[in-house]
Amino acid sequence: MVALVGIDEFFGEGCLIGQPLRLATAMAMADSEVLSVSKTDMLHLLQKEPVVAEMFVAHLLIRNNKVEEDLVDQLFNSSEKRLARALLLLANFGKDGGPQPITTKLSQKTLAEIIGATRPRVSHFMNKFRALGFIDYTGHLRVHSSLLSVILRD
Repeated sequence: MVALVGIDEFFGEGCLIGQPLRLATAMAMADSEVLSVSKTDMLHLLQKEPVVAEMFVAHLLIRNNKVEEDLVDQLFNSSEKRLARALLLLANFGKDGGPQPITTKLSQKTLAEIIGATRPRVSHFMNKFRALGFIDYTGHLRVHSSLLSVILRD
């Protein structure tokens, strides 16, 4: 898995630079609405609508930053730390209101794909996180701020 795309985000922008083949497949993890914009229409919007162009450039900069963070995470952190980081990000840790329940059904296989590990490793760490009180499953996966301690420890 290369990225998780949220509400009001773009994907498939590679066609704008003449990318001849798709490098990845998009798959919805929950009921979704997607607006498809042709390359011609998008290029027109970027040229003629400064608000759209500004929003798109901001999106690209944020996406680039996320890719850099993910690469550093993959290169330097253990699978346990990568899982902790992914769960905190999925729960919107650090955003208004603190961590939110993860309402999207995420299988351990999907989590393994997100962090580049095996499903059994994810299962092991999820059980460990639950035993330590960092997460709980009460209808939805709840991530507690204390999970941050996994990332911060050496």
